[in-house]
Amino acid sequence: MASQDPLLQPFQLKNLTLKNRLMSTAHEPAYSEHGMPTDRYRLYHREKAKGGIALTMTAGSAVVSADSPPAFGNLHAYRDEIVPWMKRLADDCHEHGTAVMIQLTHLGRRTGWNKGDWLPVLAPSPIREPAHRAFPKEAEDWDIERIIDDYVSAAQRMQAAGLDGIEFEAYGHLMDGFWSPATNVRDDEFGGTLENRMRFSNMVTEAVRKVVGADFIVGIRLVADEDWEKGLSREEGLEIARRLVAAGSIDFLNVIRGHIDSDVALNNVIPIQGMTSAPHLDFAGEIRAATKFPVFHAARISDVATARHAIAEGKLDMVGMTRPHIADPHIIRKIEAGEEARIRPCVGATYCLDRIYEGGEALCIHNAVTGREGELQHTIDRAPSRRRAVVVGAGPAGLEAARVLAERGHTVDILEATGKVGGQINLLVRNPRRREMIGIVDWRLDELERLGVDIHYDVFAGGDDVLAFDPDLVVVATGGIAQSPALEAGDDLVTSSWDILAGSTKPGDTVLLFDDNGAHPGMSAAEVIANSGAQLELVSPERFFAPEVGGMNHVPYARIFAEKGVTVTINTRLKSVRREGNQLVAVLGSDYAEDQQWKRRVSQVVVEHGTTANADLYFELKPQSRNLGAVDYAALIARRGPLRTRNAAGRFDLVRIGDAVASRNIHAAIYEAFRLASLL
Repeated sequence: MASQDPLLQPFQLKNLTLKNRLMSTAHEPAYSEHGMPTDRYRLYHREKAKGGIALTMTAGSAVVSADSPPAFGNLHAYRDEIVPWMKRLADDCHEHGTAVMIQLTHLGRRTGWNKGDWLPVLAPSPIREPAHRAFPKEAEDWDIERIIDDYVSAAQRMQAAGLDGIEFEAYGHLMDGFWSPATNVRDDEFGGTLENRMRFSNMVTEAVRKVVGADFIVGIRLVADEDWEKGLSREEGLEIARRLVAAGSIDFLNVIRGHIDSDVALNNVIPIQGMTSAPHLDFAGEIRAATKFPVFHAARISDVATARHAIAEGKLDMVGMTRPHIADPHIIRKIEAGEEARIRPCVGATYCLDRIYEGGEALCIHNAVTGREGELQHTIDRAPSRRRAVVVGAGPAGLEAARVLAERGHTVDILEATGKVGGQINLLVRNPRRREMIGIVDWRLDELERLGVDIHYDVFAGGDDVLAFDPDLVVVATGGIAQSPALEAGDDLVTSSWDILAGSTKPGDTVLLFDDNGAHPGMSAAEVIANSGAQLELVSPERFFAPEVGGMNHVPYARIFAEKGVTVTINTRLKSVRREGNQLVAVLGSDYAEDQQWKRRVSQVVVEHGTTANADLYFELKPQSRNLGAVDYAALIARRGPLRTRNAAGRFDLVRIGDAVASRNIHAAIYEAFRLASLL
């Protein structure tokens, strides 16, 4: 009997049948090698196809010209070598009934001249984009001619590779740069009236349609409202959509609202945790109603219920759930199996995009396998024999280790020192804006309940407590303890960021926070202090504050600091603290002027310096273990059994993970837990 679920209904896009209503929109995970979608890139998309998605859109975006140098590890659609790579990717996805398209673009001003072949950046007008900082030249007639030819050649390559279609990128790039009055001040046939501003995009779409034929799918991801006083208005955006539809060269509209020339603007287009869910869904629905044309859309549609609503209410034809599929590529498969509750949630951390924009590759904060499909598996294999395992500590590392070990078929008990699981996540969610992070814990709790794992609370485990279970394997995930930076004096006068986040210490009236870690813990504490009404100075030894926090997550911190009048001082260290009357005197210095010092009189000094490993239990158990705690790193990397017998009299294997080893982040803890546990 056919499912009545709106998300499971097929959608007919001209001659292409999409088997359901979920898609992954174009994005660049930065898995490419020399601009080619090699195995890592291919396997990432194949996994979503295995998970049942109807359409996976590759690239974000693939560049059509050499003078559109890659800003985010973009694919090189201007090179013939891409064809066999894309064909292999498409063939893999087609085997699972998933359609494949690619997004093509010329980045325009959204890149840098000192990348790729060091060719000049160009734009409709020589107006700088703040985010990428290049000063572009104004596109000349010969530039326009060759770029149109480049679009045509790139489209032909993708058709030759067997893709189901292409999508033009027209938000923040060259094509819509011509549309927007904010970026086009030309006085020739490409500037001024809307007809003139659309001339370039019309020339591209018409030229491409002429060579690919009537049956090949051609769509456009377009900004239909820049939400910007000097930019493209809602009325003009809707008129552009109407004209594109009327011209007959386009088969679908993928709607975006906002502009992306700065971190703040991008944050509104791609919202993160603590921001409104699906903020532009109704707007996309209005475009669909006005054009009566296939409309796709993605912008923080993070849950299946919202996606289902979008289809059922006729707001969209295809729902983009891109970050959710980074968290769980098997969403459709779980819906079809009646296991919707088992979908690993996207918690909006946006660790994925922050890594891309900072020059790394996309990784999910709590799915260690995404992007590593060549070495790890989303579906965990059963172990050849069953073991009895004890996991000590129920933070993210311990919970993940227990989950994977239980999936492997082992009997698992967790010993947790407190009355609550979650570890340091329980601290960070005390910042109201980051409460969604609790989804990392809640999902694992549900999985552990399903797998029959027992959690023993309020057990501050010593060696005897562990050995009472007669384990064959012990995983020490006891986390870390907040530590202070090395001070010349006054260690006993400072307050840790943990104390602020936990609420055990209230912020003072005037607070100096010294962040010598540069990551979320210090920033979250600063946000809580600022919101308390305290007068706050944030001091960092770095050349800019919070270097471990990417641009997407930088925005809400910076916004709060601006709104609350927080003073930010960089290139400065906290040297010492002393008490004078009812105040503290913080002595500051700089690596750049070692003979100079400054003083601040405040009511409270807060420090953040990561954690020190809470490893006493590990060292207590180590002499009694078979492997003496050692992990064969070469074997671990090669995906072979990493534990070797070093003590024949040992009773159990022993590993420690997460911050019990060293201060790192949530993803590192979960990756380490998964990588080890999946081999044990």
